[in-house]
Order: sequence, then structure tokens, then C-alpha cells
Amino acid sequence: MIWWFFFDEREAELVAHVLELLGPKARAEAEGMLARLEGLAVWMRNAPSMSASWDVETERAFSEESLLAQLCEVDDYDLDLHVPTKAVVGQAHLIAKINFFRALGYMVAAERLPAEFGERVEREVAQSVYTKLAEELFVTIVTDRRATRDVKMGAARFLYQIWEHRLRIEIDDFAPLLESAWAARSKLVPVLGTMLGTHELFRLFQEARDKRFLDYFGEDEISPEQGFAFEEFLFGLSHEEIGRIRATMTAEGKAVISLDEARALLGHAPPSSGEPGGALALYASYKRRRVNAMHRALTGAEGPKKTAEEYVMIAYVAGGARPSNVR
Repeated sequence: MIWWFFFDEREAELVAHVLELLGPKARAEAEGMLARLEGLAVWMRNAPSMSASWDVETERAFSEESLLAQLCEVDDYDLDLHVPTKAVVGQAHLIAKINFFRALGYMVAAERLPAEFGERVEREVAQSVYTKLAEELFVTIVTDRRATRDVKMGAARFLYQIWEHRLRIEIDDFAPLLESAWAARSKLVPVLGTMLGTHELFRLFQEARDKRFLDYFGEDEISPEQGFAFEEFLFGLSHEEIGRIRATMTAEGKAVISLDEARALLGHAPPSSGEPGGALALYASYKRRRVNAMHRALTGAEGPKKTAEEYVMIAYVAGGARPSNVR
């Protein structure tokens, strides 16, 4: 059986088994994608440490701490021109890996392979999507002008580990509480109902292996804005849409609202991530929530100025959390 250095044991075993079962044409297409993925991986494996990168301004090599400090001074719109090439290539490799497993999933379905292979491929897609999502979350914290220096440096340390050890690290290695929350949320189809979130919260507690993310929002000390951010996470709707639904329910004397009624009111239903491709739907939800939060922060509009995930990870890093050493 063939093994690939840029996959972990579980991924490599899955890919090898699927390739054995694919027809000649599909197998050739998959092997071509693997070759291109390997090309990026070989470049990263042979690249020097990021702390050996050359700083053109100071004309000397970065130390890890000086690189982290520089990241903390960069704005989000300018970040791409200040990160090491190894980080940029690593981001491309992760997207290529996501696309490879998505394509493999299409091949499994098209060739009617046993359902277990489709489920296993979907789990690998999800883990890589969550890894990308976590990386973007740490970038958001590092480039947040309102974050404290300690928090920004803490988030930068996580980013350094992700970028430096891209081929050996995934989200379960550095942020299991995020993976648990996202995996649970990706299985949830909101029902809305009374708009209290009781059903949705119960389902999350049932599905989440690590309860720290949910426990954070159960604390009495959280602010109203943090509560609003969690509602967005829970319902898959913006703060403004949630407010509009509740105002309509009050005006019409309704105690509950259905998905069909919400669709008629908003022009769409809450995005459903409780289906194949749930990780991709969750990624889209996070991006929407982040854009809305940034807009409110810039304009001073009412509502959460950060995503629920950002509030949790800021607290997590402020509490002294550090990335563990990668084997």
C-alpha cells in the first residue's frame, strides 16, 4: 500500500483504499491531483524554518519572537505582504488538500463505492476546513487593533505553529475546543420556534465532545454583545435578522415561528449545515458573521463586534493557552 508523507496515517489509509476501488479514469484523475499536492508539500518540507526568513528592513534573519512581534503590528488588509512565503504556500497546500478530498468524495459517489468511504472522506474535508477556519480566526485576533498585546502575541504563537508545521498539524492538535464546537454546529439544522434557542442549544450539547466553547456562553459574566454573537452562531442568522424576526413575532402576537415563515420574512431560510458539506456551510457562516461584525465595529452599529469563536479564543489565549509542541 502506498503512503504519502503529507497525509497522516488515517488520511493515507483512506486515500489508498479509495484509489484501489476507483475505475481507471477516476484513479488517473485522483493520482494527478495527488502529484500536484505533493509538489506543494515537497516545497514546504524542503523550505527552511520561518525564523530563518530574511527581514529586508532590518537586514537580518527573523527570530521567532521578532516574527511574532511584526505580525502583531500588521493590519488585516496588509497581512499578505508581511507573512513568510512558507506560510503562503502552506495556505495554498491546505486549499489544494481540501479540493482533493472534495473531488475524491465526488468520485466515491459517482462510482457508487460503499457509503462508509463517502463519510470518511467528508470527515477529512471537514477537518481541513476547520483547520483553515481556525487559522483565519487567529489572523483576525492578531490583526485586531483593539486586542491587547498579550492576546495578539498568544494568537501569533498559534499561527506560527500552524505555518511552521503545516504538514504535521491539524485543528485537533491545537484547538480541539473549536473543532468540537464546529463539528457539532455543522450537524445542526435550526428550527427557530420560540427563538430562545432551546432546541438548538440542546442539540449542540448532545453533539459536542468538548463542552468548553458552550460553557463559555453559559457564564454570567458574558456581555450582551457576546450573547448576541452566540445567537448568530446558534441560529445561522445575523443579529439584524434575528431582531427582525423577533419584532415581527411580537407585532403579530406569535409565540413561535417556522422555517417557512422565516424564509418568507427574510427571503431565505437559516443556512442548513446539517447535511453533506456541512463544514463548508459552517465556513461560509463564519465568513458572513465576521464581515457583519467588522462592519458594526467600524460604524458603531448595534450588535456583536466579533464572532462567537473570536470571543472564546480571546478568552482562551488570555488565560494562558499556548500551542503544544508538534511531534
